[in-house]
Amino acid sequence: MKPKLPIGLQNLREMRTQGYVYVDKTAHVARLAEEGKYYFLARPRRFGKSLLVDTLAEAFAGSRELFAGLYLESRWDWSRRYPVLRFDFGRGEAHAPAALEGKIAYQLNAQAEALKVPLTEAEIGNRFDQLVSRLAETASAPVVVLVDEYDKPILDNLGEPDVARAMRGVLKSFYSVLKGLDPHLKFVLLTGVSKFSKVSLFSGLNNLEDITLDPRAATLCGYTHAELVDSFADHLDGVDLAEVKHWYNGYSFLGEPVYNPFDILLYLRHRECKPYWFETGTPTFLIELLRRRRFAVVEADDYWASEDLLGAFEVEAIEPEALLFQTGYATVRERQVRPNGFRYRLGFPNHEVRVSLPRAILRGYLPDQREQQRAEDRIFRALEQDDPDALRPALHAFFAAIPHDWYRRNDLAGYEGYWASLVYCLFAALGVETRAEEPSNVGQVDLVIEYQGRVWLLEFKVGESDGGQRALEQIRARGYHHRYAGRPVALIGIDFGRQQRNLTGFAWERLQEE
Repeated sequence: MKPKLPIGLQNLREMRTQGYVYVDKTAHVARLAEEGKYYFLARPRRFGKSLLVDTLAEAFAGSRELFAGLYLESRWDWSRRYPVLRFDFGRGEAHAPAALEGKIAYQLNAQAEALKVPLTEAEIGNRFDQLVSRLAETASAPVVVLVDEYDKPILDNLGEPDVARAMRGVLKSFYSVLKGLDPHLKFVLLTGVSKFSKVSLFSGLNNLEDITLDPRAATLCGYTHAELVDSFADHLDGVDLAEVKHWYNGYSFLGEPVYNPFDILLYLRHRECKPYWFETGTPTFLIELLRRRRFAVVEADDYWASEDLLGAFEVEAIEPEALLFQTGYATVRERQVRPNGFRYRLGFPNHEVRVSLPRAILRGYLPDQREQQRAEDRIFRALEQDDPDALRPALHAFFAAIPHDWYRRNDLAGYEGYWASLVYCLFAALGVETRAEEPSNVGQVDLVIEYQGRVWLLEFKVGESDGGQRALEQIRARGYHHRYAGRPVALIGIDFGRQQRNLTGFAWERLQEE
């Protein structure tokens, strides 16, 4: 019987004793325990952080039987057992400081009762201090503290900044206790999605080592392609690995790229390439932030960020570049060393995100999903039939369906990037090759669409009244089409009107194959 797929499992014991596939990550566990004491790790949601926490807990608790045949079995001192405290903020939601304090108190009390450690302090910080110090004394061994989803109470309330700040205050008081407990601690790990600054959340706990972009920890969570092939060999009959890699691989943390485990497990169960991970959470806050900051989605597939910007995540000032990366919608493609520090080049990790994020952005502008689907269908038919004439009414119908009230909240109708971004999203959501601002030696064309060997080149203008001719002439004059010599190419110029909030001009021509 082939091993079962561990869909939704975060429990090492169940996976190792009930016949599930387990990808051996225990070499990382050994290194972390040997080389340091205080760690912080950020990874996108559903990336295996909770399983990592559980694996560490079982190792420090001395559960040798669970590691039989794994890397750690012969590389760990199983004669030593350490008491383990675990805090999980991923369960449920809290939308008031009192509710969060209640959740923390519950977890403190439950563990104290299970470990038979009496607590007399009332305030949660003091109660945490008392639990750790008394547990270390009772067990005659330093304590391991593992915190999963450390930031979720803040992230759940980003839409209400005052509440988010209050949640941050509660967590800061709780985490700050760790600094004074150093003599009683063996190992500390905090995991989450975002990277809040040490000043705002970990005041005093300045010895946390951030391994989020440590190349040695690049494959700590997620599956490498080799791990997919080796560990899931029994499930790969008939699988097109190239297609799976195209859809799901590509998350890079300055090392070998990895797959999101959630995607892989559900793909292997259903054998259909679908946006499994993306569909588990709608990035509403991200989409609103991109729109408010005029960060066009076309930029999200290729942008540069400094180390400071990439880690700039504060309730008061959340940067789109940082939020895209920390939530998993962008990944590191390249790192440059400069005199003033590192610079990172980022973009979409894979086909799943490249298609799904534009689709979600469209939904923000056009809440009626039937209208959105009709727009996508019309545009796809125009593209499939290589009929630019059919593109004009398709785009016109889409922009006409955007509710009038939306424009009353902003002035984006006069911003060319707004129109370019939405047209980009319409094509990208179809899953076809879509490239924005493709550079040449004389400039850059606004949009390139490739499908079935054919090429459409699109140029946009705002406020023009020449029926799209100036935009079309710009493509011709600058020779954007020359690189596609020998292929069928259509040049398309489109004008948009500020007042009309729609297409006001459309011109195109087909080039003969040279």
